[in-house]
Amino acid sequence: MKRSVFTLLIGLLSWGFGAVSAQAHFLFIQVGPHAEAGRNVEVFFSERATAGDPLFVAKVAHTELWLQDEPGKFVPLTVNRGTDRLRAYLPSERSVSVVGRCEYGVLKREKPFLLRYYPKAVSGKPDEVAKLLRHEAIPLEIMPTFAKDSITLTVLRDGKPLANTVLTTIDSDLTNEELITDAAGRATWRLTESGQFAVYVKHVVPQAGAKAGENYDEIREFATLAFDWPLDNSRVDADAVAMFERAIAARAAWDNFKGFTAQTSVYLDGRRSEGVVAVKPDGEVSFDGKPVLEDEAAREWVRDQLHSLVIHRVPSSGIRSKSVLSFADKDAEHPLGRLLNFHGGRFASTYRIREDEIVVANRSLGRENMSLQMFESERNAENKVLPRAYQVQYRDAQTGAIIRVETFRNRWQRVGKLDLPESLAQTVSAAGGVSVRSLKLQSLKLAE
Repeated sequence: MKRSVFTLLIGLLSWGFGAVSAQAHFLFIQVGPHAEAGRNVEVFFSERATAGDPLFVAKVAHTELWLQDEPGKFVPLTVNRGTDRLRAYLPSERSVSVVGRCEYGVLKREKPFLLRYYPKAVSGKPDEVAKLLRHEAIPLEIMPTFAKDSITLTVLRDGKPLANTVLTTIDSDLTNEELITDAAGRATWRLTESGQFAVYVKHVVPQAGAKAGENYDEIREFATLAFDWPLDNSRVDADAVAMFERAIAARAAWDNFKGFTAQTSVYLDGRRSEGVVAVKPDGEVSFDGKPVLEDEAAREWVRDQLHSLVIHRVPSSGIRSKSVLSFADKDAEHPLGRLLNFHGGRFASTYRIREDEIVVANRSLGRENMSLQMFESERNAENKVLPRAYQVQYRDAQTGAIIRVETFRNRWQRVGKLDLPESLAQTVSAAGGVSVRSLKLQSLKLAE
């Protein structure tokens, strides 16, 4: 799915539920891009759309969420309570609708009422989102249909259209507009700028009752819908492209690399072996020299590691397209760097850039999600970046559970005009235990 970060404002509702108030608490959800832990849904209840209020997390902790990425197939999401938010793992890279249900409780105002929220968010391709259906367990829902410059909103109550109903829109700058549904429960919202948008509708059920020992005179329901515009967020951002290009250019590259040979010492879970290794310009590794590295497991591991080093150092391995990058969110001060979304290609990929360095690389690999995070780097004689320590996490794409964690340490040696690997150490932590491997390269010699 071609998406950048999907930050979704779900509601701006005052405690009086009349006019919107700057002091009101927000109920909103974020459906994120593929990032460090895969893809997540986050639910906040706060005065601000950028962080949750820990005082109110307990009041919404029982919120239920359902994922729909196939028409009519609703999958319940496991909602976890955090310090200031709720979070659910989203096992899907396709066009999605996420709908929720939260019974907030009884509030005492001019008359006591039972408050219910029905938040919803959509993400993906407009034609695919249009095929997604209402959830029969949600009594009040807004169904969207996206056009080139507008969105048609249909309000349904128990599956039937609500005519002459007020929809309140929320622009990215929290500006409001009121729309009135027609006899078919529809209203059209014309959008002229890109950004984060939301809309909500209020419905009052004149039904008295009691909840948790509290009496109420009526039920007040709020259905909300949130989305990024344009919905299929594959637009190019020139600043994002420039940031990524600077980071690619800052990497230490092996220009005119012809290959190298070296004496190799390998440690693999307690077994030690030595031999000669030869590395070709395309990353192919051979063990034809004397002495011969006999340990087959060691040969396979060395082959994988040195091939990876080559393809990350030769200039042709850089991603240089100027047509597929955009900022994934607006968080320019994230400690790990600005998040960029790379559209297209074989993988769902995002990157974090900090001070012209790629600090994080995230990819969806089918059954697994991978996240590489740089801990330490160094600069060579040309002031180019070389990695020294980094970690790679692999998670189950369906559950988000960590499968294994690999930690690497690199050291480099200057040979001619290139920085060649002097040593590499890897620690792999998984359910079966911890594996420790390392290799040291001596007598490094560049090929003629």
